[in-house]
Formats: sequence, C-alpha cells, structure tokens
Amino acid sequence: MAFDIEMIKNVYATMKERVDAARDVVGKPLTLSEKILYAHLWDGKPTTAFSRGKDYVDFAPDRVACQDATAQMALLQFMQAGKKKVAVPTTVHCDHLIQAKEGAATDLKHANNTSSEVFNFLESVSNKYGIGFWKPGAGIIHQVVLENYAFPGGMMIGTDSHTVNAGGLGMLAIGVGGADAVDVMAGMAWELKFPKLIGVRLTGKLSGWTAPKDVILKVAEILTVKGGTGAIVEYFGPGALSMSCTGKGTICNMGAEIGATTSTFGYDDSMERYLKATDREDVAEAANDIKEYLTADAEVYDNPEQYFDQVIDINLSELGPLLNGPFTPDLSTTVGKEMTDKAKENEWPMKVEWGLIGSCTNSSYEDLSRASSIAQQALDKGLKTKAEFGINPGSEQVRYTAERDGILQVFEKLDAKIFTNACGPCIGQWARYSDPKNAPKNSIVHSFNRNFAKRADGNPNTHAFVASPEITAAIAIAGRLDFNPMTDTLINENGEEVMLDEPTGWELPPKGFDVKDNGYLEPVEDGSGVEVTVNPTSERLQLLTPFEPIGSEVKGAKLLIKAFGKCTTDHISMAGPWLRYRGHLDNIANNTLIGAVNAFNKQTNFVKNQLTGDYGGVPDTQREYKKNGIWSVVVGDHNYGEGSSREHAAMQPRHLGVAAVIVKSFARIHETNLKKQGMLGLTFANESDYDLIQEDDTFNFLDLNEFAPGKPLHIEVVHTDGSKDTIAVNHTYNDSQIEWYKEGSALNLIKKQNA
Repeated sequence: MAFDIEMIKNVYATMKERVDAARDVVGKPLTLSEKILYAHLWDGKPTTAFSRGKDYVDFAPDRVACQDATAQMALLQFMQAGKKKVAVPTTVHCDHLIQAKEGAATDLKHANNTSSEVFNFLESVSNKYGIGFWKPGAGIIHQVVLENYAFPGGMMIGTDSHTVNAGGLGMLAIGVGGADAVDVMAGMAWELKFPKLIGVRLTGKLSGWTAPKDVILKVAEILTVKGGTGAIVEYFGPGALSMSCTGKGTICNMGAEIGATTSTFGYDDSMERYLKATDREDVAEAANDIKEYLTADAEVYDNPEQYFDQVIDINLSELGPLLNGPFTPDLSTTVGKEMTDKAKENEWPMKVEWGLIGSCTNSSYEDLSRASSIAQQALDKGLKTKAEFGINPGSEQVRYTAERDGILQVFEKLDAKIFTNACGPCIGQWARYSDPKNAPKNSIVHSFNRNFAKRADGNPNTHAFVASPEITAAIAIAGRLDFNPMTDTLINENGEEVMLDEPTGWELPPKGFDVKDNGYLEPVEDGSGVEVTVNPTSERLQLLTPFEPIGSEVKGAKLLIKAFGKCTTDHISMAGPWLRYRGHLDNIANNTLIGAVNAFNKQTNFVKNQLTGDYGGVPDTQREYKKNGIWSVVVGDHNYGEGSSREHAAMQPRHLGVAAVIVKSFARIHETNLKKQGMLGLTFANESDYDLIQEDDTFNFLDLNEFAPGKPLHIEVVHTDGSKDTIAVNHTYNDSQIEWYKEGSALNLIKKQNA
C-alpha cells in the first residue's frame, strides 16, 4: 500500500470538478500542467483564468520533501513557526552528507560518525513534528520519492532543485528554498508565478545506444541553461508513451538544468506498471478511475502550437547519444567524430579518468541493468576498464534488488567501486583529491545532471561530461572521450579487435523489487514529548535569530562584489566540504561568494575593502562592513543564482549584511529565496548599466519608501571621482512579497500571523 493513500484519494476526489471548472473559466482545452495547477489552487474551485508568466497565484501542494543538507535550515526555520505538527505529509532524506571515498560500507560508517549530530537533530525534529525520516543509506531523495510518494496529478515541493524528478510519474514537483517549504509545512499557501508552458513533442522510438538521458541533453542544447526559466516543460507524443517511467524521471530531473519550473508527462501505461511494481497498486487503481484528467485534453496534443507558448519537436528515431559539457550542462556534442574534433579544438583532455553512474538522475534499476549489460560484455570479450568506475545506486530497494539479480557483481568484477545509496560525487561529496584546488587537468564522464567547474571533486581543472549510463559505461571501458561504441573497436587482453554490442536491460526487475530494510522511520503520533536540543557551542548547528528589516533608508551601501559571468548557487554557497555547516548560518557564511569571479581582477574571493583599500576574501570584507553598520550590494550578470535550490545562497549574504542583489536576470528559485529572506532582488532596467558599476562604488537607494508592485526603483551610484549615475532597476515583488521585505523576512511574517 502507498504512503498517504487517503490524501491521494482526496486529491483525485476533487480533481474532476476543479479541472472541469478550470476548462470553463479558461475557455479552451487544458494541458496536463494547467489541470494540475488549477486543481491545486489554495482557494479551491477555479473562478479565474490566470495569465501565464504574469499572475502570482497561491497553491496548496500535497506534500513536501527535504534532503538533509537543506532540511537543517528548513527545519530550524519551521521550529520558529509556532506549529505542533506539519500540515501536509513531509519527509526528510539523508543523502547529501555521505562522502564517497572507499565504498558503501566504509563511507556510510564514516558519515554516521562525522555527521551523527546532524542526523540525530533531523531525526528528532522529524519525530517531533510528524515528519517521515529516511536514514542515511536509505537512498537519494528523488529516487526514494519516485518509488514511494510521487503520484500522477499531484503537486509537491521539495528543498532541492531536482525535486522535478517526480514529473516522471505525472506530478508537478517543484524545487524551492526552505522558507517556501516552511510556508507549506505550516499550513499556509505557497505562491508561484503562473508558469508559461513549453511543449516537447516526441515522435519515433529510442533504440540502440540512445537513452532517455539523450532526450534532455538535446533539450538542454535547444533551450540552454536559462531557456526554460518561468516555464513548465510538458512532454507528449508517441515517443513519450514508448519510454519507461524512470526514463521519464531522468528527463524531468535534468529540466532543472534549463531553468524550468518543472517538467512532466501525462499518465500512461508505463506509470501504471511502475506504480504496481513499487507496491502501489492502490494508487494505480485510483489514477485509472480519472485517467483522462491525468493527461492533457486530446485537442492539446493534436494541435500543441495553439496551447503551448513554445513547441519543440524531437524525433527519437533520429536522436543519437550525446555528451554534454564541460562546465555547463547545455553544451551538447554528438558522440564520435564531432566530439573528437571539438575536444581537439578546445584542448579537452582526451583521456577519461573516471566513469560515474548514478545520482538522482540515473540510478534506477533500468539504468543499472543497461549499464551492467555493457560491463558484462567487457568481461565476456576480455576487456578491462581503462578509466576508474564508480556506481551510486539510487535507493536501498534498487541496490538490494540489483545485488540479488547479480547486476552489482558485474560492476565489481570490473573493479568498480559501489558507493553508498547517496548523492556522493554528483554534489561534490567525493574525496578524490587531497588538494583539489591544485589537482591536474583531466576529463571524467558521468550520468549526473550538473557539471559546473569544481562540482564533482573540487578541482577546477576537471572537465566533466554528462552522458547516459550506457555511454558512460562504454567510455569508462575505452578510457577515451573520443570513443564511439557504435563504430569503434577496442583491443582486448588477447590483442584482438572487439566491438561492444548495443545495451540491453529491464524496465523493471523480472523478479520484482525486494528489500530487507528500506531505511524508513515513521514518526510518533504525538511528538509533544520529543525534545530537540542544539548545543550552543556546536560547529554544525545553530538556532536562528530573526533578521531585522533592512528598511526604506539604504544609503551609503558599498559594492561587495561585481560578479563576472556565470554565478551559480555553487559560486555563492559552495557544497562539498561546506555541507557540514549547512545547519550553522554563521559558519557557512564564511563561504559566501568565494567562487564568484570579481569582474575587476578576474580572481575569486579577492575583493577590495573600501574601508581600508586592502584586498581580501569576500566574507571577510563583508564582515568588516557589517561590523561598521554598512549595508552592501552584490552585482551580477545573467541567470544569477542558476543551479541548486539552496536558500543558503540567499541567507548567507543576508546574514552578513547584503541589502540588495542587482543583476541582469535571475534564476527563478534564487530570486524567490532572496525575497523570502527580506532582501532586494533587482534587475537592471538597462542591462548596459552593469558596465557603469565601478570597484569603489557606493549606492544610495532613492525611493525605497515608494516600493510598490510594478514600479521601478532608482539608485544613485556614487563613484570615487565624485561623479554619479542614477540607474533604474526593476523588480517582480507583489504586495505580499513587499510585506516580507518590510517585516525582515517571510518567516517573520509567519510568526507574526501565528502569534
């Protein structure tokens, strides 16, 4: 039986009435995305047609999921909300704080020793407030959610950008910051700008070496890392129907890399098969009763150009395997000659040192079985891997079943390291180097989702390429970036030329899934007697102090940094070794913007202190400003805050005294996070004004006392030579969000309302 089956049935019980009402209000057939959105309005039955990309709308998500790195701050905030229990089903998953090094057993033991304080805190808070808890080693949050909680037609939010993975089961699953999660856990509405809609029509059928991963790698090439911003991507067509549920999950998962709000597929037979295989026949039966409401109206898919803001066509029969990267997930290259030519032209290291399979993107049973078919061929044909090989199963259920069926043993015979059922190298939790900053230039290939510089191993010289598990396995065996398994031969131990055959595998385990201990802990019914303690001298955890409002008189604010080029949440708040401080705001603030490139000297973590004239680290400089009661300003380029949903990238600058972030454009989640923390997230009305900002600038906000929706603000930029420029900046704050600013944070407003 499924978790929360009664909640799911209640969602389905109201869906028909709400969708029918929405269709009448909108006056035309509906996409699946619109059906789910209108069925989850906070006010219930739809009475208004919302404008895509314009209207802010209050929603009522069905559930919340948190991973351990972000759950710490989310739960620290929830503890201040004055609630006895979470208002919607919520889970915490311990998957980020386990470093990959020796292998599963050793690494998990080490994590339990070094992070026991954090795990115990998360377990006790979960127990107290009615939150389901998944222990370290239970699995990667998004695979566990797909196996246990995702359901067609549902809406969920999660404190991780790859929450969108659940779209593979027909949900609208959206990554948010912890403050958004706190709203929903506290029983309040969740606000989202009504998304635009991008339709991706899939025709043909995947075959040979091409996998679902290649679909999203192609979409990333087409839309780029910001082309999906503010939009839901909805996949449809005969090609969609031919793919597995977990394959759909892979495609939705990497939608985070194009900036999409989320991605989804309509309910179909593959989802029904997956639900039944994962012991949720009750969900499948309930979904089948309202099947037509769990996909778009037929007219939409017949004439998609009339109903989507943009339509993309991809013929799966013509799609070949791709490698995306390095340093960005949208740089797409066809395996083979194109990669060979491009690698030579750009001097990418041709030798591949590691092949890594897993992460929340590609760690299903199907993924492992297809990759293992390549590994088995290597054994059968007398080949050894030229690159090192690492495997991260997605969940204990997947790991146990794959071990039972001999899949993991195939990898082990090729000397692969089987890491813990956790994120590991995908998020920088990989002890590959003792000194990553000075590590050599090299190439790796992985089936993960992100490949920003330093993302996997902390080494800025690691060129990471994203591929399907099948291609990753083949390239790990060949050890070369220019290897094309469809045309190239390899020399085996006997000196013979051999070729790899096309991969094979199973959509679902032929013998069914099995597991001895899935790692789940049910919370007690009444948590009032559960005590949650935080040691005041802890380096890992720190109770929060509410932020004071910034106010309407911001004068004499100093430029902290003008970031040059790409500035992701990894640049603003690095992961890797810093994950240990995710529950301690003051300690983790010491990594604030240390990865951002200073536009004036092209160095990282080296900015001018306007009080002394000296150069130093960004956090150190900012602490000087804060000590002297001086606000500061961060300036950035396009798509600022791209990447992870981590709200630390907003909370840390706020804690250190940054009043405003002014950029050419924002990534969606980061802009929301800034608003939630009571900061000013602003965009240049004229993008060229970015070039006006000088190293010693001071900012005077001229009309903050007139802060209002749709009304630009004006800033006087004072240069050291005495000259001044007055620039206009735009914002997307509505009345409610301006109240967050005035109160100091959204959480401050929640506490005030619950007082």
